[in-house]
Amino acid sequence: MAKAKKLLMMTFCLVMVASLVLTGCGSKKEATGGSTEGTAEKPVELIWYTIGTPQKDVDKVMAKVSEYTKEKIGVTVKMKMYDWGEYNEKMQVIANSGEPYDIAFTASWAFDYVTNAKKGAFLALDDLLATKGQDIAKNVHPSFLEGAKIDGKTYAIPVNKELPAQKVFRFNKKVVDKYGIDYKNVKTLQDLEPILAKVKAGEPGMYPLSADKQFKFGLNYDLISENLPIGVALTDTNEMKLVNVLEQPDTMKDLETMHEYYKKGYLKKDASTASSGDEMKTGNWLVDMPDTQPFADALWSQSMGYEVVSTPYTKPYVYNWSVMGAMHAVSANSAYPEKAVEFLNLLNSDKTLRNMINHGIEGEHFKRIDAETIEFLPAKTEGYDMPGFTLGNFFLLDKLPTDPKDKWEQFEKFNNSAENAPLLGFHFNADSVKSEVAALQNVKEEFYASLFTGTVDPKVYVPKAIEKFKAAGLDKVQAEMQTQLDAWKASKK
Repeated sequence: MAKAKKLLMMTFCLVMVASLVLTGCGSKKEATGGSTEGTAEKPVELIWYTIGTPQKDVDKVMAKVSEYTKEKIGVTVKMKMYDWGEYNEKMQVIANSGEPYDIAFTASWAFDYVTNAKKGAFLALDDLLATKGQDIAKNVHPSFLEGAKIDGKTYAIPVNKELPAQKVFRFNKKVVDKYGIDYKNVKTLQDLEPILAKVKAGEPGMYPLSADKQFKFGLNYDLISENLPIGVALTDTNEMKLVNVLEQPDTMKDLETMHEYYKKGYLKKDASTASSGDEMKTGNWLVDMPDTQPFADALWSQSMGYEVVSTPYTKPYVYNWSVMGAMHAVSANSAYPEKAVEFLNLLNSDKTLRNMINHGIEGEHFKRIDAETIEFLPAKTEGYDMPGFTLGNFFLLDKLPTDPKDKWEQFEKFNNSAENAPLLGFHFNADSVKSEVAALQNVKEEFYASLFTGTVDPKVYVPKAIEKFKAAGLDKVQAEMQTQLDAWKASKK
């Protein structure tokens, strides 16, 4: 009997131990699901995919980041980088396969935001933002958050950086000074003619207007898609009537001006096929037309190794594509959506985290000069030279010694100076005209580069382009776009 009692007691103890083990496993699973709080629980690992040339010190920096985020919100971070040219393809494979991840860089130009949100690859974040992302609404400009909405829902958090797009005429100051050019009085494409002529006469071997196959002068229209010639005039904020921009007199005027410039030798002969030129390295140019941001002249000058100056060409407008230039989405398949939003909330509000992710480890990749200023160390460029615009809220970043003291105040002023473009927040659903849109994009590829660089006569080739666009289904697509736009406009009222 005593032996039986002893055996029964041992069995009871084993059951209790097993029960405790199972209970422990259950609490561990709950903790890793991100639904409970507490420093004693095992932290969740978030997988973050981002774009850029892979850096050798990423894992080292993320280990340091994880020490910080583990204490703050109970997560560690694993960053996976794909290079610029392969990010789209790699992420599309991941999305299509359903492979789990938590956060991914998305944009209008990389791992396409609208397309992937509409097909369900990204999680709608609005409910989680209300409970786990309150600091995002406080720190990210309202126009960014409004422009990120698709059918009224938020599927990604835009990087809080320069908000509007504004083209400038950018000049090589050495050439400006040599020829006494009054560049600040250049307001239009046509205003360039006398100075281009002057420089070309003095520098016969120079093509003073720098352009390649991606070149576009400033259009007066808000385009529904950068791949199609359909948009509304920037001044059309009420009727919102879609037009074919190639049929508009102001566009034709600028195309004809570019053709005149091309014939006079102001642009290089292969401008329509060149992917880039070496004139920026050699300084053998006068003017081009990039988008700007505060203190852009200083950044460009530093990058090129010689001084450049600029003057405004277009007004600053907030477009869908400028809002969607850099964003972070949470995967619809994320096992830890709450923790992912908590992390994005911290990324947009915590100065220590934001600077660590951008600059690396203090003492190794940078050294601190004062509370708001740092200086890069050689190890940064050698091992952790990250594209800062992809990584989160700019306004939390430390300044460099060469930065103006009011850097972020000027960024804020620039953001607040902009007007919202008419189509901000409207996203066309192309499901019913997919084949036509694909055909139209092929027509665009055939004509745009040669037209916008002035390589061909627009009086001859614009009618040819319009004819091909119409044959490919432009009228049908434009009508569907107008129907959706009218419905969107009505819903806003």
